[in-house]
Amino acid sequence: MRRRSVPVIAVLALGIAGLSAPAAAAADDDLIASISRDLKMSRAEARTALAKQDAAQRTVERLPERGAGVWLDAKSGAVVVAVTDPAAATRIRAAGAEPRMVSRSRADLDRLVGKIGDLADNVPGVIGWGVDPEGNDVLVRVDTTRTTAATHAFLVRAKALGVRVRESAGSPSPQGGEIRPGNPWFPGPLGNCSVGFPAVDGSGGKHFLTAGHCTTQPNQPAYGAAGQQNRIGTSNTGGTRSVFSREGDMGVVAVTEPAWALSASVNTYGSAPVTVTGSTEPLVNQIVCHSGVTTGWQCGRVTSVNQTINYASGPIDGVSFTTACSLPGDSGGAWLAGTRAVGLHSGGYSSCSPGNLPDQSLFQPVNEALRKWNLTLYTGGGGGGGDTQAPSVPGNLRTTGVTSTSVSLAWNASTDNVGVTGYDVYRGATLATSTAGTTATLTGLTPATSYQITVRARDAAGNVSAASGSLTVRTADGTGGARTFANDTNFPIQDYQSLYSPVSSTATGATTSSVRVEVTAQHTCIEDLDIYLLSPSGRWYALHQYGGYVCHPFPGTATYTVPVSGEQAGGTWNLWIRDSGYGDTGYLDRWSITL
Repeated sequence: MRRRSVPVIAVLALGIAGLSAPAAAAADDDLIASISRDLKMSRAEARTALAKQDAAQRTVERLPERGAGVWLDAKSGAVVVAVTDPAAATRIRAAGAEPRMVSRSRADLDRLVGKIGDLADNVPGVIGWGVDPEGNDVLVRVDTTRTTAATHAFLVRAKALGVRVRESAGSPSPQGGEIRPGNPWFPGPLGNCSVGFPAVDGSGGKHFLTAGHCTTQPNQPAYGAAGQQNRIGTSNTGGTRSVFSREGDMGVVAVTEPAWALSASVNTYGSAPVTVTGSTEPLVNQIVCHSGVTTGWQCGRVTSVNQTINYASGPIDGVSFTTACSLPGDSGGAWLAGTRAVGLHSGGYSSCSPGNLPDQSLFQPVNEALRKWNLTLYTGGGGGGGDTQAPSVPGNLRTTGVTSTSVSLAWNASTDNVGVTGYDVYRGATLATSTAGTTATLTGLTPATSYQITVRARDAAGNVSAASGSLTVRTADGTGGARTFANDTNFPIQDYQSLYSPVSSTATGATTSSVRVEVTAQHTCIEDLDIYLLSPSGRWYALHQYGGYVCHPFPGTATYTVPVSGEQAGGTWNLWIRDSGYGDTGYLDRWSITL
């Protein structure tokens, strides 16, 4: 199981006149020189390490399973997968990776992380925890300058569970900062953060991703210069485009001023700029570099992934730790593995002296932010330029739910040399809807009727793919259709968090003795979920409850028949989902209730 995963980036090179777009070769001598400088290796060794890392990433992408953890061997650069049985070892070896037999499964480690999270609540000095795949154990981080009797009591209980403790004389913190020269962006009248990754939405609107703790204020003007000068756009539009909580540390700034253009070129502060060529997931021992206003261009290695950091403001899940230096003002900047995007800068220690700590700096994986706000990373070619290459054909078009008047669909994402910006869904030859993601629901259909559905992908330059394979779907016969209500909004299902998805019913009178609930979702471990129906009267009805030792994926669309008594049909019904396990990935596509 994993908590998060990762697609593409590029950094905005902010200047007084706008966002420049210099062209630069990927993985050039300056990138090699930076890695050589910060990781204390020769240029030849740095070049070899990057080549091995690119090859290893391709191996990771074709792994049939992730076992109890995946990492890169620090010496050879090979992909290593922790497994608990010989059959899994055989499958991993066939995929080109090295199996490592361990005693604890991923489920064992996730349960241990959950126990530590419960014990660590509000304990002074406990600054983070998470799985260490190389050690096949759980690592707890403690700031020795903040310990109390409660900390020592926690450590006794934690060590009894078999965890490992790493001590430090300090704590990482989110890195906002003062005005710095270079390429900052300014949230209103405040000090600068660093610009992150440019992205476009399904309508071609321009944005950039940055740290959530830089974007907490809704509808805040964003500027390219101090003193509220050179307006770029608006941060956290509508108050829904920033997260600084257990879910992560990520936010969005809408680029609305016409003078500002997006750039796929990373500012490396004195070296030749790096052009982003794609994206990757963070892996232990991966070589990474980051760009930020204060420290410029710094490199190091990933030491752990999918960790919890316990900031003074509260815990953040799913971050990756690295050895690279960072300082206040770097927040929101870009992290890359070679020329591939990997994260948004979150925080680090207040000093880089002596530096090179295992948890010197940390970042938020970038792909989660892209998925959350249905954005496509901008990777070069601007809004098109000379781009004439169409996206690949969307694959595996399928239904995920059918009612008498609607059909819910999903398909596999297309790829593109610049970036896919959206999909068009056709009912026969008629355009039915457009979407930025890989799901859609067609409504207003006729009961008991067959429809032919296809999907085409499009990119920022306006290139359109060939149509997907045709899918024939048939709506239900209409029984109860007038009393069926649905919510088609996507909601992420996050570790140790709850979500409410409301449905407003206009039906009159009482409900039937049993209501019918359809839930369409994707999740890696249904055993970790509690799913309840909350009626307008405030009563809770269990649909599915947490429990089980072996994980199975959510079955696409699940149907529940719920006995109810004395309920009125009208009002707001809520679907409540809580993920009580660690390391899972998922989201709610839609749900409906027939009253």
